[in-house]
Amino acid sequence: MKDLILSTLGHTWILDLDGTIVKHNGYKIDGVDTFLPGSKEFLSSLPDKDMVIFLTSRKEEYREITENFLKENNIRYDHIIYGAPYGERILINDDKPSGLKMSVAITGERDAGIIPSIVENNNL
Repeated sequence: MKDLILSTLGHTWILDLDGTIVKHNGYKIDGVDTFLPGSKEFLSSLPDKDMVIFLTSRKEEYREITENFLKENNIRYDHIIYGAPYGERILINDDKPSGLKMSVAITGERDAGIIPSIVENNNL
C-alpha cells in the first residue's frame, strides 16, 4: 500500500472494526477478537490529537466484549458506533480553500490487514 500523505493537523479516523482491524466475526467464530497484522501497532501509533471512531455492524449485545478487548490492548478511541448497516459506508466532505483534500477512503480485501503507512507533510 502506498504512503498516506496527510497534513500535520489533527485527523478523524473512521475505521471499520471487523475484517479491517480485527478478524471478521472472530469474536463469534473463535470466541475472542484477534488483531489483523499491523493493526494494533497502527492504532497505537495514532497521535492523541487525532479522533478515532470505530464503526461496526455488531449488535449492542457485543459492546462489553468489544470494549473490553480494546481496553485490554490499550487501544484509544473516542467513539464506537454499533449496529451500522451492512452496506457501503459513504463519507462526504468539502475540501479546504487551500486545496487540502479533506477526505480519504481506503478499501481492501477482508481480513487482509488494510494498514497504510502515514507520512505527515508540513506543506499541506
